[in-house]
Amino acid sequence: MRVHFIAIGGSAMHNLAIALHQKGYQVTGSDDIIHDPSKSRLNKYGLLPEEFGWFPNKISTDLDVVILGMHAKKDNVELLKAQELGLKIYSYPEFLYEQSKDKTRVVIGGSHGKTTITSMILHVLNYHDRAIDYMVGAQLDGFETMVHLTEENDFIVLEGDEYLSSPIDMRPKFHLYKPNIALLSGIAWDHINVFPTFENYVEQFKVFTDSLINGGIMVYNEEDAYVKDVVESSENHIKKYPYTTPEYFIENGITYLQTPEGDLPLEIFGDHNLQNLAGAKWICQHMGIDEDDFYEAIESFKGANKRLEKIAENNETVIFKDFAHSPSKVMATTSAVKKQYKDRTFFACLELHSYSSLNADFLKEYKGVLDNADKAVVFYSPAAVKIKQLDEVTKEQIAKAFDRDDLIIYTNPEDFRTFLFSQNVKDTALLLMSSGNYGGLNFDEVKGLI
Repeated sequence: MRVHFIAIGGSAMHNLAIALHQKGYQVTGSDDIIHDPSKSRLNKYGLLPEEFGWFPNKISTDLDVVILGMHAKKDNVELLKAQELGLKIYSYPEFLYEQSKDKTRVVIGGSHGKTTITSMILHVLNYHDRAIDYMVGAQLDGFETMVHLTEENDFIVLEGDEYLSSPIDMRPKFHLYKPNIALLSGIAWDHINVFPTFENYVEQFKVFTDSLINGGIMVYNEEDAYVKDVVESSENHIKKYPYTTPEYFIENGITYLQTPEGDLPLEIFGDHNLQNLAGAKWICQHMGIDEDDFYEAIESFKGANKRLEKIAENNETVIFKDFAHSPSKVMATTSAVKKQYKDRTFFACLELHSYSSLNADFLKEYKGVLDNADKAVVFYSPAAVKIKQLDEVTKEQIAKAFDRDDLIIYTNPEDFRTFLFSQNVKDTALLLMSSGNYGGLNFDEVKGLI
């Protein structure tokens, strides 16, 4: 099969391109710019475009499939040529569904936790040498790619994102997978540029729940009131399996899970991660992994990339980086670190980088989310606000929104870096939260703080 990617350089797109190449497909692609690690990884497999840009002459009737990425625009010249020729054009999730129509599809959804839960499931299955297909939203230790597709595997595990499918398909990705088994971890308003009201956002999860096949299985976090209502009010003929935070305790900075086999020390911590673990256990059991085998494997799970990722530690200091950017994720992450390191100074830094977080109307959702920290810093770039074509956000608006008198605010990357490296971090838990990089902060240099 000959497949062409329009916008091959994206995190998800380049991984799918590599997966199809490994499956034996003929893969080509285009993009106007490709950064590392996508660039190096595409080059490794001989898939990096020779020249950046969009080239209509790459589109011909010799192609079997065109896969369209979100980075492309509706007027992309390659897309227009493909439409003119009547070629089959798939969005990323549409194509994944086509590749998995004859498999048992396991889809992990929710506003938060889905990457971690998917990663936990893959870790457990990999530990027990269970071969499956998958798509996950982060690079995992022990896995070459974020996407793996075969003809022979019976199961596919998919991280179910509620963001849009493509520039010409405005359906949320997770509406397209038609799960046999699914999970909902939580619902907290996000992507306000697409879902302008909370009610509209919740509706997407109702559609997802109703998209399960007849007789399918839904595992859900019943401690989340919105999830509980969405699932339990659904009239879809599905089996419903609720989960809650399991019993645990913290001793000498280590979280222990209380199990029928005894107290199990974990590499991860925090109520939200323990909830994620409970959901992952249910999914693994539905995939044929018994409880004892799950516990044996999960003990060595260190977390997904950038999800409370420990980047440095000594006897006095620990430094984490985390992808948290939405209010609910920031609250969950800061609560976890505060509880885990209650005898240390907790220093939390947050970059406002996403469209939602830089929207003046949405800022009020951040009230109190940094209150767990002993010292709190917010960084944002006025240039990023302009790029996203949003109204100007002022330091005064930030201060008012977070409702914290001692909040430190930076808008210049160098000033923030100077401040960060001037701090005494002895007896400190330092947490750096962002979906960006603080205007070019080198996290390897941050490790040198201790």
